[in-house]
Parts: sequence; C-alpha cells; structure tokens
Amino acid sequence: MPFRPLLLQSYLWLPRKCSKANEEVSLLKFALRALGEKMSQVLKTFSGPLSFNKLSSQNFSRKEKKLLLHGSCCFPINIVQSSFRGCLEVVNHVKSSHKEKTCVYDEGKLKVLPHIKTLREFPQEELVAKVVMVRFDSTILLGEKLDLSSQSASKAIYTIKYLHECGAKVILVSDWSRKINPKLHAEQTVADILSSVLQHKVIALRCISCNMPLKREDLQKADILLLDNLSEYKEEVANCSKFAELLSSEVDILVNDSFCQSHKILASTVGIARFCYASMAGFSLEENLRQLKKIAKTKRKPYIAIIGGGNLKNKAAALRFLASICDALVFVGQMSFQIMCSLGHSIPTNLVEHDAHKAALDIVQFSYDKNVLVSYPKDFWCMNQCLPKQLEVFPAHGVPDGWLPVDLGPRSLEEIYSLVTNSKKIIWIGPVKFSSSDPHTSGASKLAQMLYKQSQCECEITIVGSTACEVIKNEASSLSSLNVLENASAVWEFLKEQKLPGVMALDRAYPFAIDWSVVYHDPSQPLVVDIGSGNGLFIMGMAQSKKDLNFLGLEINGKLVRRCLDSINQSGIMNAYFIGTNATSTFRSIVSSYPGELVLVSIQCPNPDFNKPENRWSMLQRSLIEAVADLLANKGKVFLQSDVKAVAMRMKQQFLQYGKGKLCLSHDFHSVKINGNTWLEENPFGVRSDWEQHVIDRGTWSQYGPGLLPRGTVRG
Repeated sequence: MPFRPLLLQSYLWLPRKCSKANEEVSLLKFALRALGEKMSQVLKTFSGPLSFNKLSSQNFSRKEKKLLLHGSCCFPINIVQSSFRGCLEVVNHVKSSHKEKTCVYDEGKLKVLPHIKTLREFPQEELVAKVVMVRFDSTILLGEKLDLSSQSASKAIYTIKYLHECGAKVILVSDWSRKINPKLHAEQTVADILSSVLQHKVIALRCISCNMPLKREDLQKADILLLDNLSEYKEEVANCSKFAELLSSEVDILVNDSFCQSHKILASTVGIARFCYASMAGFSLEENLRQLKKIAKTKRKPYIAIIGGGNLKNKAAALRFLASICDALVFVGQMSFQIMCSLGHSIPTNLVEHDAHKAALDIVQFSYDKNVLVSYPKDFWCMNQCLPKQLEVFPAHGVPDGWLPVDLGPRSLEEIYSLVTNSKKIIWIGPVKFSSSDPHTSGASKLAQMLYKQSQCECEITIVGSTACEVIKNEASSLSSLNVLENASAVWEFLKEQKLPGVMALDRAYPFAIDWSVVYHDPSQPLVVDIGSGNGLFIMGMAQSKKDLNFLGLEINGKLVRRCLDSINQSGIMNAYFIGTNATSTFRSIVSSYPGELVLVSIQCPNPDFNKPENRWSMLQRSLIEAVADLLANKGKVFLQSDVKAVAMRMKQQFLQYGKGKLCLSHDFHSVKINGNTWLEENPFGVRSDWEQHVIDRGTWSQYGPGLLPRGTVRG
C-alpha cells in the first residue's frame, strides 16, 4: 500500500454554540453570489438539504387566525366559535393581561436534538474486528410479553445482528429486574433468553462485580457477550467516571440503543462515551428519535394533543410547548381536574394537586393567548365508594360526595370523537385514568379505537407511554399506521425542551447534504481542508494564490464562519468555503461527498486543553484520524503545527498510531532537528494561519527559538 505524506501542525480554536439558522442564511447568500442570475435554481437547490422556517400565523390577527383555522385547516365551525357545544368545556373566558407574541414551533426551531452519528451511516468496513458495546433496552428485549414482530423489537434485534454480521465483537450491557420479567434471575439466564431472541449464542461475563476490566482473552469466548446487570451498581446512576472506564475496557465503539434511558445521566450512556473513539445511535434509538422529532413538526393541521396522567406542575413546561404547536389541548386524565379547578369549578380536594394551581392557570392563560382550545371532560363514570361495583354517570361539575370519577363519560367521548375526526395530526400522551379505576370502564379502549380508525384516514397519530401503547395494541389490528413511543418520561423531557443526556453524549453528524457545484465554481478540483480554520487567513490566502485547488475551512465557532463567508463573498473568491461544524465527528460525512480528490488536510495550533485524553471533546480523536487516512488521496499530505511542543508531539504520534499504516513521516531539505526531533524550519506554503501569525507577531521565545513553531510532515 503506498504511503501518503502527512505534515504536522495545529490551530487554537474555542468552541462556541453555532447558530444553524444564521449559518443557513450565510450559505444562501453565498449561493446567490456564486450563481448570480440563476436565483430560481438556487432556491430550488436549497429547498431540499436546508430547513428554512416558514411564515406562520403570527402575521395574522386573532380573528383572521380563526378564519384560517376554519378555512384551511377544516376545523368544524363549533370549535372556532366563542363557545363549544357538547360535553367538553372549551376555555374562552380568561381575560388576557398581555398578548404574547405568536410562536409556531417546528423542527428547525427545536434544537434539543442534535444531528447525531448513527450506526446506519457508519462505514461497515470500520466495524470489522472492532469491539462494540451495545447499551440495549431491557424493556424491549427482555420483557415478559416480547413481540418479535413489533417495530421496537425488530429494530433492537437488528442492531445487534447487524454488528455481528459486520464482523464486530459485540458486548451487551443493560439493567433489568424481575418486574419486567419474572424469569430474569442470574446473568446466564438472561444470556440464554437473549440467545433465543437473537438466534446467536450469548455468553455472560461477571467482570464488573469483580472490579476486573474485560480482557482480550475474554473476547474469544463468544462473538456476543453479556456484562453484569447494571441495576446492581449505584455507580451506574451516579455516572461514576471510574465505573464508566471499567465498562469501556477493550471497547472501541459505543452504540446506544436505549431510548428509555436517554433522559438520564448514566455511566453506560454518558460517561462511557468519553472512553470510546466513536459513539453513535443504534437502529432502535435512531427510529425513536425520528418519531420524537415528528412531534414538533407543525405542517399538518389541525393538530391536537390528548393529554392523560397527572403531575401537572412538573409537566407545565411541556404543556406550554404543546400549546405552542397544537391547535387544541384535550385533557382526559388526572390533570383535567387541575384545569377545572384553576377555572373556579368546585372539585373535590382529593382530586387536586394543591401546589399546581398557578401552573394550571398559567397554561390556560398561555393557551388563550395563543388561540389554542383547552378542553376537559363534561361528564364521568363514577364509582360509589361504599358500593364499589355501583357505577353511574355524573356531570363533571356535579360529582356527589361519596363518588369517585373512574373514567370518561359518554358525552365526553362523543366530543373527543368530534375533535379527532376533524384532525390531521394527533398525539396521545399519558393514561386515561384517575385516582381510582374500574375494570368495567372502557374510555381508554374507545379512545384507542377512535385513533386507530382516524389513522386509516391519512391522519398522523403518535401514541406515547406504556399504558396508551398497551391499549392501542389491543384495539388495533396493525401498528404500521401509527407512531409508537413506549417511554413517556423521555418524551416529556423532550417536550420540556430539555436536552436528552444520552443523546447529547453521542458523536455529531453534519445534518445537511452539500451541493458542491453551488459551493465551488469547479468542484472537480483537488480539495484542501483546514480543520479549525478560525478567522480563515490560511484558507483565504491559499485560495488566492492556488486557483487550481478548492479550499474548505471547518470551524466550530459559528460567528467566525459567518465572518469568513462574508469575506469571501465580498472578495469574490470562488474556490474557498467555510462550514460551521465539529469536524471531529463530521469530517467523514462532509468530505466523503466531495467529488474531487482530498490532497491536503491541515490542523494548525489546536488549544492544548482539547488534546487531553480525559476531555470528551478533544479535537484530535482516533475517529477523525482514521477518516483522514481513509479519504486522503495517494501522495496526499497532512500538515500539523503547534506552538506547544507537547501538542505537536502528541498529534504526530496519534497520526502515526491511528493512520492505519497509510502515513509516514516526510523528511526533506526544509527539515531541521530540534532536541532530537525533526521539524520543518519554515511553513512550506508561504501562507500563515491566524495563530501562527500571532505567535510570530508577539516574538515569543520558545524552546525552539523566537517565534519558531514545531512543524512536521508525514506522507504516504
């Protein structure tokens, strides 16, 4: 295999949160400049890969919005009138002290879910002979009522089988208890169940309990191994660093496939990621996140939320978010009493959360300001507390003493049916139950029947929570037309606009497809990539002197990227471009799509703190080096530079260690020996990076001499 040359150098960059919306605007401006008069073609090009926020109803008055809802969204006329006829009371009499600005959310505005690396996108050849740890969901694969035909089970199984078929050694890890399956005893019993499910032999290893790291010889016992039950270790929920390091022994890649734990900070989902050179989502987690994102999309109208369960105070932020994206909130569980109480209705004290009154009133007020319908039951099936078998229907405002609501009444269900049949999108989250329940009532089943029937009429329906999912499974002949998310806790956190730690710990992927013919005048020219391009001096200087090459700067600081894009736009440079991204995890996905050859990669003066092994987001990780080695053309080069000797030495060693044998040090007449190491005496390109110029300008005397930076070259 021919070696490719590598040059050694680096750049100081400080990570800041990148504004994706502003980056898109800069990208569009650049495209308009590049294509000139072909504006329509540009707009057509960008409509696919980029997600621009559409104009929404904030431009209309309240009256006009009602007309729009009625006309374009086909809500029945009784819903947009000031009163709502029937058994669900519509809140419309709350007086607004101030009118809040209308805000319609969509997937472009909800930033709590980053674009992450997935197993589906990871190169199969990179899995061969790798040790991959899969954090699986025990409620799916070890449940007593495992349905192998369900989407959740099939995706979870496919993750493990896919890795095995790609030639990886698979280590399974999870937590489980006899609550989900009485048969779950010792690890070997669990391993036998998994063997039956996967149709591959699974061997149990108890290495965590002995505080012994996994050894290479242990990996020879089987292709699929199972570690100890994580529920037995408090270090798991404490996200203990030493415990995470123990879990990661001999592990190369982490595949998180447990959506039900994504809202928690665990050693097996968060802590372990810093010790693996690649971390990504499995097929099951990827599918759940896809469905989660669909909840926030608002293109289909009318959109209603059917909300069950209790604990309104804790879920207030989520309810506020739902009020921002939906046309109606329909309360069908314990929270309905809280809503009724906030409006002054007489409700038995044992049915009300006394510390949630203000939160409920705020939700009602917020919904009113957004012109969102808030509905609650008009009647209930109630149980006689003295004679539990005696059931009777009472109006919601007139439940007698000694009776407890146990289910929705018939008129309430009729009105829900009226809402459901006129909707194009529905989310049902939370159980239809109250403080007491009765086996003879069937409100949840009737609601499930309504939703399944509506799903056959091109209505997008999402079912959230184990109780709701269990009911819908019993009533629907097939779940193929429904979106199902069995873990409600993670969804509630998402609706609160909280980041999910288990997702945030995974590597990022670049979310857009790049049209290189728009970015560059001639996308067939060889490509030079500067990782951590900063203020762009190196890229722009090189682009002006080397017209036969294209130059790409990858920089995590979005403000600097926008500034660089404006500079090349004003100067008319046609062979340079900048992208705001974390190149550590997105380099492969971005550069692999480029139609020409990659001939040079430069890393210039990285912040020394980012190269510490214990830092999760260190820029120079094994995955980045392997991606560079894979994509670099024959006779291509990598140029590394730093004003800190330890950083330069570490970068050189890492490229030689993880370069897959494709890279070697380059020695030529420019090189000099300093302290026994060979470095380039001068920058071979004649164009300096930001930090290189800064070091020279300040005239700092280092161990190499005044302003002299250690530079090196490795080639293939």
